[in-house]
Amino acid sequence: MNEVLTPPRIQAVFFDIGETLVNEAEIYGRWADWLGVPRHTFLSKLGAVLAQGGDHMDLFEYFRPGFDLADEERRRAEAGVPNGFGPDDLYPDARACLSGLRDQGLYVGIAGNQPVEAAAQMAALGLDADVVGISEVWGISKPSYEFFERCAQLADTLPDRVLYVGDRIDNDVRPALEYGMRVAFLRRGPWGHIQEDDDALSKCLFVLDDLVGLPKLVAEYNAP
Repeated sequence: MNEVLTPPRIQAVFFDIGETLVNEAEIYGRWADWLGVPRHTFLSKLGAVLAQGGDHMDLFEYFRPGFDLADEERRRAEAGVPNGFGPDDLYPDARACLSGLRDQGLYVGIAGNQPVEAAAQMAALGLDADVVGISEVWGISKPSYEFFERCAQLADTLPDRVLYVGDRIDNDVRPALEYGMRVAFLRRGPWGHIQEDDDALSKCLFVLDDLVGLPKLVAEYNAP
């Protein structure tokens, strides 16, 4: 008889931060207020910039030529409206999803491209995770191979036992797949709805609209 090979169980799940766990809509809204731009105009332009392959820095440059992020963040902090995120910016499905995966005995990590300051902001959220990785703290960022290698090393498991969950095809889906990880693509936030790659998405283990059902999907996948 031919032996039927079953895929390896998922032993660790890592989550991106922005638009995966943290809703950035209000964060961009606060930037619009700071720059004196109507919020709907700011967010509409963000979508247009992303559709053309740009990023948030191109957005800032459009509304304020010569924009200096570090200087503007300093000025915002001095004015009492610092950049960053807090409990109100957390997606409502995030906590239950992390806890549901931890309840299955899985290693749960959070790792995303974020500034140093995000480490304290993530710690203040008190999320149920084994580790929180911040790109500027690590000194490596997505989509580099080393970023995903660090995740697997922290979980002390092979890449094909790790599920990476993210909302971006360029920074999350493609590089995680290339490294050999399983991937769950989360279709929310501007990147999640604007970026397209049918070939990459066809290789994802899951394509999600939210995080509500992820613990059940992982449990069912691991059941055999």
